[in-house]
Amino acid sequence: MFGLAKELKQMEKDNRRIKAGLVGAGQMGTDIVSQVALMPTQDIVITADIDLNRACQAYEIAGHDKERITAVSLLDAANKALLNDKFVATSDYRHVTDVAQVEVVIESTGSPEVGAKASLRAIHQGKHVVEMNVETDVTIGPLLKWYADQYGVIYTVGAGDEPAALYELFDFATSLGLTIIAAGKGKNNPLDTSATPDDPKLAAEAKRRGLTPEMLVEFVDGSKTQIEMACIANATGLAPDIRGMHGPKVNISEMKKVFALKEQGGILNKPGVVDYVIGDLQPGVFLVFSTDKLRLRQCLVLRDMGDGPNYMLLRPFHLCSMEIPLSVAQAAVQRRATMAPLDHLTAEVMSVAKKDLQPGTKLTRIGGNTHYGTTECADIAKKIEALPLGLAAGATLLNPVKQGDPIRYRDVVLRPDSTVATLRKLQDAWVDGEISEHDLRFELDRIVAEET
Repeated sequence: MFGLAKELKQMEKDNRRIKAGLVGAGQMGTDIVSQVALMPTQDIVITADIDLNRACQAYEIAGHDKERITAVSLLDAANKALLNDKFVATSDYRHVTDVAQVEVVIESTGSPEVGAKASLRAIHQGKHVVEMNVETDVTIGPLLKWYADQYGVIYTVGAGDEPAALYELFDFATSLGLTIIAAGKGKNNPLDTSATPDDPKLAAEAKRRGLTPEMLVEFVDGSKTQIEMACIANATGLAPDIRGMHGPKVNISEMKKVFALKEQGGILNKPGVVDYVIGDLQPGVFLVFSTDKLRLRQCLVLRDMGDGPNYMLLRPFHLCSMEIPLSVAQAAVQRRATMAPLDHLTAEVMSVAKKDLQPGTKLTRIGGNTHYGTTECADIAKKIEALPLGLAAGATLLNPVKQGDPIRYRDVVLRPDSTVATLRKLQDAWVDGEISEHDLRFELDRIVAEET
């Protein structure tokens, strides 16, 4: 993001402001509205949430005058309110994607289904998309990136979450020609893949943090970590070393030794992997690298990077929603993505049974009672027909699935009205060369039109 501050300063002098819209006014979305309120070059001019009151409150919490906040139920009313310099709250995401004044749409719901609909429609309407919804990105990110390219807009994963923070280290290291051994994050709580939102302790902790129980469980059961590491894998070509990754309990001082190849005394079968640690790294991210140049190894010793053969870069923080405006500016001003997926998946987040599941069971949302996510190499997941985590919510089981086993496509009936499932089917066909790009664009345009 070199040069961004200078460009934003010039925008301030020119009295130019980026007008962004927000879909999802939960904890993260509300934080975004408050952060942008500090910035002289951006406004969140319209916010959508299924809870209209929550969308209004996001502006109030940010310190905006109540007189400038208006709730609408029609697109025409939204456009008129924006022309009158109002901040608009709505319960319809289509108002955010369709209003004329918005340049950038931030998707922050965490729902793969809503994320699919809102992101696709925003692109079709000629808006840049900042995807804070990594659940959507790991499911259909390559397709959304391709669609954005067709419309000449930017699709980007948002700055501030671990994937984009980690991508900064990856970009730095690969630009210098260094060899990537491992890249990952610190997990901020113990792993319990059986965690459910019915647990009274977790429910109480969620309330204390201002989260829903399901949101907290998504972190505790490991799904969020698996999603985030799949997200960075799909943008870089890195891959999990083993199913679910290693996730060792290790502190920063020992990480270079642990994230080394087995022949070097470490845990890795191969270089170029994504992983996570439980220890004192959180809330940071790390990248372990190496070089075969003796002169550079000597240089690294002199810079107190250790004796090698592996060395480590750290970013000891990620500020989540507070950093999102950087991606908004990068997309609108520099017309560059902070981080975007490749044209195929490297990693897949599979749905795995939390308990023995019986036919007729309806699968819950991520962070629910029925399943959790675990990361696998995409080619292996495809071979076993694993059900992507982003498609599971609302699906009905046809077959019994034992605790700890992957749920497969053949085990379920997907929701017939699922947009994200339709888009994933198109993405798979496109990646496999089974649909032309002309027909793909036609189908995507048709899906948007049917949502009107």
